[in-house]
Amino acid sequence: MGASAAFHLAEAGVSDIVVVERGELACGSSGKPIGGVRAQFSDPLNIELGSRSLRAYEDFPRRPGADIRLDTVGYLFLLTGEQHVAEFEAGVRTQNALGVPARMISPDEARRLCPYVSTDGLVAAAHSPADGHARPRLVVQGYADAATRAGVTFATHTTVTGIDTAGDRVTAVHTDRGRVACATVICTAGAWSAQIGDMAGLHLPVRPVRRQLAFTEPLVPPAPRIPFTIDFASTAYFHNSDDGLLFGLADPRQPDGFDTTWTPEWLELFRDAVRRRAPQLAEMRTVGGWAGLYEVTPDHNALIGRSGELVNFLYATGFSGHGFLQGPAVGEILRDLHLEREPFADISPLSADRFRSGAATRPEAHVV
Repeated sequence: MGASAAFHLAEAGVSDIVVVERGELACGSSGKPIGGVRAQFSDPLNIELGSRSLRAYEDFPRRPGADIRLDTVGYLFLLTGEQHVAEFEAGVRTQNALGVPARMISPDEARRLCPYVSTDGLVAAAHSPADGHARPRLVVQGYADAATRAGVTFATHTTVTGIDTAGDRVTAVHTDRGRVACATVICTAGAWSAQIGDMAGLHLPVRPVRRQLAFTEPLVPPAPRIPFTIDFASTAYFHNSDDGLLFGLADPRQPDGFDTTWTPEWLELFRDAVRRRAPQLAEMRTVGGWAGLYEVTPDHNALIGRSGELVNFLYATGFSGHGFLQGPAVGEILRDLHLEREPFADISPLSADRFRSGAATRPEAHVV
């Protein structure tokens, strides 16, 4: 989010941009997501953010100019319950109305798309061929390289320690390398955003939750080219990765916290989940993995907007697993908020104030 915002602002002619990063670029959640890009959501605003970002990722080799290893293999949601089928049928209707080529398919067609799938107990599936996956680190670096060429300063290995305010404005950000006076602050701190909000006296309801994934050893014969496949009931997912497959699952018992220790024992949860849905995967050997952090909000939707208390404090955080796939579109929105232009979408429903103002939250059914 920070690199995307910096690129879009610099492209629009904004100068004196400083991106403050505690470690190296992409050392936090941006360097450890699963890389999925999709527009298969139930909420129209999420669909719009995903669709616009998909188009930007397709155009990434031209603008900003980098190979991100985008693989448009589609997303395939495997559905085993009638309630989930009904939710996805409604989602497909909404997606189609917004130009997304998703459709409901039969279990047999799902197996044709992904030969690993067992149809036993499978009721239906949802598929969109326009979705896929890319390499997040390449995206971050592509945005950062273009932004640097446009004059943006990336202050890596620099920790934010405090924020000065006067009246209804932020006046400066303090770091362990000095004070930065500023006209606008944009918080894109992911799982750490609540701490940044606290420094400014603002409530950003984001909590960190560990998510883990693993990689198989190189497969011989090679794995078929398959969609990004998700067993929706268990949240087990897998897709091609180099010479093998990437495995993941959202552990519902995972407590909140910043621990990113990778625990091989977690793999047994994945293996248990896929023994019925994709049994061949349960026997594959793995060669390591990693753990990263989801930045979760109470309704699993992002926080995007301008603070009502500090008018020059903007934020984009709390994407609950959807940040990478919405990054290009949100960079555009942050640019327009800073320039006081009308963004391409009405993001007022994603204001952080929705949790205290009594405004309706935005349910999202397609959450993994």
